[in-house]
Amino acid sequence: MLTTIIYRSHLHDHVPVKTLEDMVAKANSKNSSHDVTGILLFDGLHFFQLLEGPRDAVQGIYDRICADARHHNLVELMHDFAPARRFGKVGMELFDLREHDKSMVLQAVLDKGTSRYQLTYDDRALQFLRTFVIARDKENYFEIPAASTWEFIADESPKTLQDDVIDSLKECQFAFQPIIDPFARRVASYEALIRTPNGGSPGEYFSAFGGEAVYHADVQSKKLAFELAQKLGIGEHSISINLLPMSLVTVPDAVEFLLTEIEANGLVPEQVIVEVTENEIISRTDEFAAQVRKLKSAGISLALDDFGAGFAGLSLLSRFQPDKIKIDRELISDVHRSGPKQAILHAIIKCCNSLEIAVIAEGVEKAEEWMWLEAAGISQFQGYLFARPQLNGFPAIAWPEIK
Repeated sequence: MLTTIIYRSHLHDHVPVKTLEDMVAKANSKNSSHDVTGILLFDGLHFFQLLEGPRDAVQGIYDRICADARHHNLVELMHDFAPARRFGKVGMELFDLREHDKSMVLQAVLDKGTSRYQLTYDDRALQFLRTFVIARDKENYFEIPAASTWEFIADESPKTLQDDVIDSLKECQFAFQPIIDPFARRVASYEALIRTPNGGSPGEYFSAFGGEAVYHADVQSKKLAFELAQKLGIGEHSISINLLPMSLVTVPDAVEFLLTEIEANGLVPEQVIVEVTENEIISRTDEFAAQVRKLKSAGISLALDDFGAGFAGLSLLSRFQPDKIKIDRELISDVHRSGPKQAILHAIIKCCNSLEIAVIAEGVEKAEEWMWLEAAGISQFQGYLFARPQLNGFPAIAWPEIK
């Protein structure tokens, strides 16, 4: 199966450009011995490489390229399959864009190819090549520093409840995880994540209920979430609570119950955010929309959680106009190395900016993920990189510091 991998990367400052020819000569020999062909473009700072050949051989060579210390900020743009090679003449060939007239450079690159299609049928790989050659979209080539540039330091101890309060929690518990603006060193809100009495997951908690009882348990549990937040001294910080979308529809007076408990615990509706999961199937959409209007009319904000994990995200954005979205971990994971994820996130951010919807990145675990997302325009984050959920407490937050 003929596999194509395309990536771009940045040459490290300490690597002399004159060493590239020797590097390419060795790569040409190694690639040819594995029946891998391709081309390497260079503009004086950035590399763009296309590799083609048997699947395992291409992947093995690409893995070695990823580990090469002579370049950094490597982003995989495409991993796909094709009926024929586009550059099948040599194992690897270096093409220095600086040595050609700008008006002729694209054709000069295409002349190296062996594909009979050229750009006639809008071949994706050749379109990527064209974009690189004409220097389009380079404003999105983020130069993020190495993860070792930062250290994450917790400047406070966690806040936990008294033992007698914890011992009294018989039906469920809550773990709190902050959503923060790292550069402003500000907590935007605390998310209350439901747990079983022994600390088990939300799925384990809800599995104990059948039918519509799960929705009643969902709503009723928020009474405890507000109580614990008040006991922990949430102050003026916001609190995010998760609701199954159908809980708002199925449970009579669900919104009124929430408002009563908010007031009973010295909170105000404006500091409460209700998160509903995008990948939950929402039926009875008209009734759900009516409940959303009641929430917003009372001052409670709406957030779409796990945005990008389901199939209705854009439709929900247009219909329910949430105040915030939380981008799913699946799109966040290794975003600094994935061209497709970067393109999707750029589109989401641009869309939300146009609609004045705040964007939160959840599930951030690596410094490189955080740095790329900051560069892309996101300022609020949640994830293990900064703080893990604290059962019945507010965790210490690890703020980024330059070493």
